Amino acid sequence: MVDFGTGYFMPMDREYGHQSHAHDNCGHDHGHSAQSGSSTGDVGVGIKDLGVSAAFGPVPNVHAMNAKIRGGAKTLEIGFFGYGKGSGQGQTPETFGKLQRQALAETGRANKVNFTTHTSVGVYGLAGMDQQGNFNKQGKEMNIQEIRRAIEFAADVGQGGPVVVHTGEFQRAVVEAEWNKGEDNPYAGKFKMYEGEEERASFRVVDSRTGGVIQEARRNRAVTKPVWRRADRDYEGMNEDGKPVSIQKGDYIDYFGRQLKREHRVPEFDDENQKFKTTQVGWEELKVEAEEMTKEARDEWRKWRNTSSAEERKKMEEKSPWSRFMKDEFDEKSVKIRPEEAYILATLETNAANSRGWAYYYGGDFKEIIDNINILEKARRFYDEAEQNAVTEEEKEKYKRKLGQLIPGIHETERGEMNITQIIDRQLSGLKLQMRRSQESASSQWSQAETAKETMKYVESAETYALREAYDAYAQAAVTAMRHSDALSKENKLKKPIAVALENLFPESYGAHPEELIQLVEKSRKTMIGILTSKEGHYRMSEEEARKKAEAHITATFDTGHLNMWRKYWRGNPEKSIQENDDAFDKWTIDQVKKMVKANIIGHVHLDDNYGYQDEHLAPGEGNTPIKDMVRVLKEAGYKGELIVEPGADYSQDVSGFHSVMKTWKLFGSSVYGAGSGFAGRRSWGQVGSGSFGYGHPPYFTFGAYSPSEDWTLWSGVPLE
Repeated sequence: MVDFGTGYFMPMDREYGHQSHAHDNCGHDHGHSAQSGSSTGDVGVGIKDLGVSAAFGPVPNVHAMNAKIRGGAKTLEIGFFGYGKGSGQGQTPETFGKLQRQALAETGRANKVNFTTHTSVGVYGLAGMDQQGNFNKQGKEMNIQEIRRAIEFAADVGQGGPVVVHTGEFQRAVVEAEWNKGEDNPYAGKFKMYEGEEERASFRVVDSRTGGVIQEARRNRAVTKPVWRRADRDYEGMNEDGKPVSIQKGDYIDYFGRQLKREHRVPEFDDENQKFKTTQVGWEELKVEAEEMTKEARDEWRKWRNTSSAEERKKMEEKSPWSRFMKDEFDEKSVKIRPEEAYILATLETNAANSRGWAYYYGGDFKEIIDNINILEKARRFYDEAEQNAVTEEEKEKYKRKLGQLIPGIHETERGEMNITQIIDRQLSGLKLQMRRSQESASSQWSQAETAKETMKYVESAETYALREAYDAYAQAAVTAMRHSDALSKENKLKKPIAVALENLFPESYGAHPEELIQLVEKSRKTMIGILTSKEGHYRMSEEEARKKAEAHITATFDTGHLNMWRKYWRGNPEKSIQENDDAFDKWTIDQVKKMVKANIIGHVHLDDNYGYQDEHLAPGEGNTPIKDMVRVLKEAGYKGELIVEPGADYSQDVSGFHSVMKTWKLFGSSVYGAGSGFAGRRSWGQVGSGSFGYGHPPYFTFGAYSPSEDWTLWSGVPLE
């Protein structure tokens, strides 16, 4: 008899032939009721929506891919652990030749699965930062090359798709981040890496010519600097060029009350103690100094911007201490001096002033020394001629009197056995030695002063320098992705545009916070638009076309587990319970996902879990990451990209890494195991996963070979198992 009210069952299922069980799961669904259709009713994720990451290693990789496909993965993300030259344990895209690439591509076509690509895990941002914290162009270029060869692999094997790249441009203080501040920000001050971070936060400052670190500025370390002389009232006066000006309270003035430019300011003199005044400047004072510098830099930038003559602009750039801002890429808002830059500038100013002081000391009497040497050399020639031409003693004495002030004791006729020419020679020798000492010391001190002055033009926060380099690097990589996508499109092979997909990594590095990730993507897109629309460039696209290209080829990879790692730095309310604080953090994560969705940056998603401390890659649902709620936000916004499960812990804690995928099916209540019917929906993976004969719990009976031997049965009949 046909029963139309049930789904399909296998003969080993207990429901097979038992209508009373058709709509009753006996309470074994573990909280996940069966849903009709191919995906969950509340989130909208089914088995076909989920992929799995698969890092290549020292195994037959094509066969390994086939095994994952047979397990039920519809998308495979191929990742690489090697960086630079590959090895057995660290494979790279280049270790796979034409035949293996062809085999992978054909496997994908035959099984109707898609491939995505993960650039080497050795890439941490594209700013080019090395282990010492310096930034160099070579490191930046090497990272770009890693992305390029991953893009080529994606074109050959996947015919497009995301190419994931780790961010992590530099380390930064969490408490000082802009997203952790603001009166209107409900999450201001909610994150802190450690107690006392406010006082101990450090900021690197680099030389923008080289990317090398000049010094590390620390909030809890004061800078000693002169107390500059300023006007204590408003009055009419003159500036240093002798022109009449209105001098305002707080303007720099000299000892005669004339207005000075900032670079010519002079220190206050303490009449009572007969010394120049100095003071120690803390971080808050440096903020004020930075604001003052910003105002001056913007004034000079406006003058430069309003100057049409290229020659005049060049002169201004050579003369101004703010020449690094005198470029077309800057607008007035982006001309800004940071406190850490003010810190280093104050230090360099002190060093330059010290060098100038010693230069004046050593070189102050240099001209007088030269004049005296000339006089003595003339006197030496006179006495040489006197010995040959029999000059009278009276003439000699007359010349001695001229030299009296220059050579003490010259009026004495003899100094032991020395005659007057020997005395002159000895004095000349001393003066020439003094000349060389003055020359070497003064010139070296002036060189140091000028070097410090020149360096001050290129003092830049590591953050602004690194971000500028990163935007450029991501844009370059995206142009490569665009070119390969266009080539595939011409051959009608393109499945999906190749996109450089920036992944939020660990909280300690820039790019991990959603607002930082948004900025990286948006500014990199802007840089790419600049490349594509440049009149001097190759592409010369319209603004609209370039914008579409940038949005297609630069996206973000949102990693759920990495976002959850911010949990360890969350500062909850001590008056609330642990659960209440956890709920507050979960709300923050959902708000951040909504921000990224609104910014239209998410093009790829990694699903993995943890407990908020380390990136352990638990299966989704095994930690405390609100993954289901995150995916719900994405699906409600119309997200149609990949959802890649990233196994990790299950390789050692479960039967296989693929069990992470099955646990994800369970988390989302994915419907599997039969076609269902109009009355009875398909059964969910939570009901059958890791089960026995269709059930997720051990059987309560055994038979055949599974039954214990009768030899081990007690007199009561209870078997020993």
